[in-house]
Amino acid sequence: MSLLPTVEHETAPHPTHSVIWLHGLGADGHDFAPIVPELVDPAWPALRFVFPHAPVRPVTINGGMPMRAWFDILGFGPGVPQDEAGIRAAIAATEALIARERERGVPAGRILLAGFSQGGAIALATALRHAEPLAGAVGLSTFLPLAGSLSAERSAANAAIPVFFAHGTQDPVIALARAEDSRAALAALGYAVDWHTYPMPHSVSAEEIADLKRWMGERLR
Repeated sequence: MSLLPTVEHETAPHPTHSVIWLHGLGADGHDFAPIVPELVDPAWPALRFVFPHAPVRPVTINGGMPMRAWFDILGFGPGVPQDEAGIRAAIAATEALIARERERGVPAGRILLAGFSQGGAIALATALRHAEPLAGAVGLSTFLPLAGSLSAERSAANAAIPVFFAHGTQDPVIALARAEDSRAALAALGYAVDWHTYPMPHSVSAEEIADLKRWMGERLR
């Protein structure tokens, strides 16, 4: 598989840890790159942030308009089919990025997957299925895709993976109830979910980034 194009930022030479961060629908890898200075503590080990660009594809809910998307979205709400083929292709593309970090000398246990909205969905789906223990998974304003198959497909290696899951109480794009259902599905399978809500729409807040910074600081050792 050819690797996705990426934007990369290293906080210091010779990174020992990596954060692979997936953007939301219609954005690209540049979207969250500016967050690095706000998120990173100077005391942390050297990090490589990898911000991949999703492929451009038609998106059904946007009238078939081509845009960067990790998978197609056929609609919102319960009972709407998910683009399983697209989701699995995005998981495979993310796995390839993890493999490259391994090749660059960063062990799986020092790789953290993160994402916003669509990207968060793929970050969660990939991390829980990955064959080696990862440092953690971060899902911001997102949901758990392919939840029905997770029990059979999840990796025992990441049964205890730390999960930071955050959502806006005023999110008009991905309803809070959908995120809460995803949180409950993870809890039912025994995952340790660090759950946060914030009075915001489908976005990121300063309080959320501060909480994420504290959470990451406990795991980047």
